[in-house]
Amino acid sequence: MKRYRFSKEINHEFAVELRARVNNYFKTTGLSKNANIHMIIKTAVALSIYIIPFVLILFSGIVNIPILFGLWIVMGFGKSMVGTAVMHDALHHSYSKSGKINQLLGFSATIIGMDSAIWKIQHNVLHHTYTNVEHADEDIQPRFIFRMSPFQKRRWFHRYQHIYAIFFYSLFTIITITVKDFIKVYHYRKKGLVKKGMPFNGLLFGIILRKVLYHAVFLGLPLYLLPLSPWIIISMFIVLHMVTGIILSLIFQPAHVTPTSTYIEQDDELIEENWSVHQLLTTSNYGMNSKVLSWFIGGLNFQVEHHLFPNICHIHYPELSKIVQKTSEEYHLPYYATPSFLSAIIAHFSMLKKLGTSD
Repeated sequence: MKRYRFSKEINHEFAVELRARVNNYFKTTGLSKNANIHMIIKTAVALSIYIIPFVLILFSGIVNIPILFGLWIVMGFGKSMVGTAVMHDALHHSYSKSGKINQLLGFSATIIGMDSAIWKIQHNVLHHTYTNVEHADEDIQPRFIFRMSPFQKRRWFHRYQHIYAIFFYSLFTIITITVKDFIKVYHYRKKGLVKKGMPFNGLLFGIILRKVLYHAVFLGLPLYLLPLSPWIIISMFIVLHMVTGIILSLIFQPAHVTPTSTYIEQDDELIEENWSVHQLLTTSNYGMNSKVLSWFIGGLNFQVEHHLFPNICHIHYPELSKIVQKTSEEYHLPYYATPSFLSAIIAHFSMLKKLGTSD
């Protein structure tokens, strides 16, 4: 893949000033950039919403199918919260100064079926570095069934993508826990993001081991312990993942695939913009006044702040947003945000419709 780089001269003053102000905020308040007691409580709640229903499913003796389906659905909500409010910070190394604590909490990726190693490459390296850059940011790369960028080929069925998107969003984690990570590891080796030889073999073995562990616990145990038809249990397992897939897709997609988003496609490896400003141009916040929303989705309604400062725990994003907004305004730079989660979803589906019907 091309090694895109960003300008070090354009809007350099903005980037320097913004980071200085954020650093000064932590210096004057005496706060750590990492997790606090509220974050620890949130972690416990997220894991509880995911694990407690599963324990009830296995050992409570409940055999009522609607109730069991309900518990799997609750798990789906808990699974998404673990992913956004715990795993996300841990794998960004922003949860704690301690690498061991980040690694321990990063194990939450395994218990929700994600692979931490692959996730770090796709999300931390490619998406965060090259947000909305065609051929580099895999979050917008052609999936054939979707057209996520104006630079991608438009097919006749894309005019309906705003209609069928929810169904395919529901398959997101199902694909992830089955084939996606195995495809990605070979893809990343080809790109040079994973070394050949022993490092690659070790990574592949780790992926297999983590997938086996996840499926053995969260599918194997219910199949072994519950006195129900395997097809009913498998259906419940699929429903769990469909709920999580929809929630995660609706959290992340409205931040970048929106009418305000900038997209880049070019042959030149030098992008004529400062990296920090590039994040402002390609990212949008939503529902910034909703503390409940922010609490449950790991502060990812503050995507602008997250993209600018992924090494800072999300618990600080509401305060940092005030600094980012003020600095952006002073330098006459955009700061995109929609008033609510619903308005962001509507804007996202409006963009899908636009991308599906016009070049």
